[in-house]
Amino acid sequence: MSKRLFTSESVGEGHPDKLADQVSDAVLDGILAQDPNSRVACETLVTTGLVLVAGEISTQGYLEIPEVVRGVLKDVGYTNSAHGIDAETCGVLVSLDRQSPDIAQGVDTGGAGDQGMMFGYATDETDVLMPAPIVFAHRLVGRLAEVRHNGELPWLRPDGKAQVTVEYDGDEPVRIDTVVVSAQHDPDIGSEEIRSTIIDQVVVPALPEELLDPGDCTFHINPTGNFVVGGPQGDAGLTGRKIIVDTYGGMGRHGGGAFSGKDSTKVDRSAAYAARWAAKNLIAAGAARRCEIQLAYAIGVAEPVSVHVDAFGTGKVPEEQMVRAVRKVFDLRPDGIIERLRLTDPIFQRTAVLGHFGRQSEEVPHPGANGDSVRLFPWEATDRVNELKEALGL
Repeated sequence: MSKRLFTSESVGEGHPDKLADQVSDAVLDGILAQDPNSRVACETLVTTGLVLVAGEISTQGYLEIPEVVRGVLKDVGYTNSAHGIDAETCGVLVSLDRQSPDIAQGVDTGGAGDQGMMFGYATDETDVLMPAPIVFAHRLVGRLAEVRHNGELPWLRPDGKAQVTVEYDGDEPVRIDTVVVSAQHDPDIGSEEIRSTIIDQVVVPALPEELLDPGDCTFHINPTGNFVVGGPQGDAGLTGRKIIVDTYGGMGRHGGGAFSGKDSTKVDRSAAYAARWAAKNLIAAGAARRCEIQLAYAIGVAEPVSVHVDAFGTGKVPEEQMVRAVRKVFDLRPDGIIERLRLTDPIFQRTAVLGHFGRQSEEVPHPGANGDSVRLFPWEATDRVNELKEALGL
């Protein structure tokens, strides 16, 4: 087996693009809580002192969107105008229209809300059946948020990102080669203190000790030397600009469609969730060690126009047989996906940070295989393993 390096990044809750994603999904959740049949396509722009919410929404409910926006900013920690945006005083502009009737006439009959292709991926290299680099990058930005919110590192500000390079021996992660962390901070903290503290209190606790040897790992901590100006003041943020962070960190392909702010008649979101669900169940069933599923749809048409499975040479059965099993076991029509994965529930703001796949949510209960209640996003459940084994003859 040959050795190789692969890198993935994640960005934190205060990153301007992720802030925009959270606002869009908070609006979606607020509307779905009142009217589960709402059609929502909500886009957000954040910049210094301003949040703009635009898009198309058809609903029987009513939402005070500026209150939702300010709530997200406050929860993330943007409460000081000196940091570029303040939940209490920033401007909020709202420009919304209804969903196009040309789209609605196809969706109302159960068809897909748009054309396009969506990918789902799973691998047995981690216990959550996700690629190791993106899992580790998410852990780092999650730890950054934790030590900021609990006051352990009070000089941290909301913006931040992380990047992890993993060394593989064949398909097996064997070592963490490089860690990059950029953490926004107060101006009165020195770079050497930032470096040592981030390594000791963020990196080491977050990453697996069997893969991380601090003496044999390259660390780049705030490599520019200073990161005081950040968030929407440092860069404008837009919904849907971190689609690789949201998915598999560049491992596997991406159809190009973003998730946040979209109700689940938009197959950009629902079919990507279904593809992950199916791929994860194939891996859990032992059909392959790595698996990628592509689904493709035509606007207004319910059944996918194609289903493709790539096991990257790791499959125990032919890929054509996996395709037939996936079509048999999973209802891949938009209405079927929405019903099974409970995608009219207001669960989406939780997905807007730390990735949409490979993690649990304390707010989304799901019955486990042993009957106990575990808390998973529904598309993370390995609940079709037995059916797949039967269909595949495993």
